[in-house]
Amino acid sequence: MSTLIAVLLSLATIVMIVGLARKARQYRATPAPLKIPVTPAPKTTGGVVLRLAKEVIFFASLFRSNKWTWLFGWMFHVGLALAFIRHLRYVIDPDGMLGFMWPLISLEVVQSFGKYAGFAMVIGLLGLFARRILVARVRYISAPSDYLMLLLIMFIGFSGLMMSFVSHVDIVGVKTFMLGILNLDLQELPESAPLMIHLSLVALLGFILPVSKLLHIPGVFYAPTRNQVDNPREKRHLSPWAAKYDATRGSDKNAAAQ
Repeated sequence: MSTLIAVLLSLATIVMIVGLARKARQYRATPAPLKIPVTPAPKTTGGVVLRLAKEVIFFASLFRSNKWTWLFGWMFHVGLALAFIRHLRYVIDPDGMLGFMWPLISLEVVQSFGKYAGFAMVIGLLGLFARRILVARVRYISAPSDYLMLLLIMFIGFSGLMMSFVSHVDIVGVKTFMLGILNLDLQELPESAPLMIHLSLVALLGFILPVSKLLHIPGVFYAPTRNQVDNPREKRHLSPWAAKYDATRGSDKNAAAQ
């Protein structure tokens, strides 16, 4: 079982990283022929960076759109971020290459908030799941995959809380196992049903993520309605593929004039 879990986690990590990189490259190469930032939009590059930061950290446009959806969505994402930071202690060796991060990760405040952030994560997911069922217009456009994705992440959170507060796991053994994967020196995984379920579901999420709606993770940075400067009067907007065509047409016109 230790070998199987190690192989699944390794493959899922590779699929997730390669898949996300591939989709980010595809988003970057997609033509954006129109200047379509949602107004009021920033008129400088610094303003665009600030706007994207507010979207990623505070979900600014969602807050203006629907307060309840913002509340549950923000709870889930903040809980997930804190839990992720807490989980870094399992894959970072204090004496390794990333050891400089250890003083921050090992802080008691980080570990405590990360431990209880699982509750915020699960509560947020329950709210988003209820929204899919109770709001008619959202239910109408929801596919089975939307419900299954929420349930998958919810059970990951449930199994994590189970290990923290009900069926405790040997965290030293878990860290030894994870570092063994990274160092290609496989170690035994502590025997625990919630741990097996937790890691299996995490691996499943890694396989699914590059082909799911969770691609908004890199996609938000490539959305032309958010990442464009509002300067159509000051500067002509020309996407790279159109610029090449425009340059060719311009040279043809010059040759014809001569």
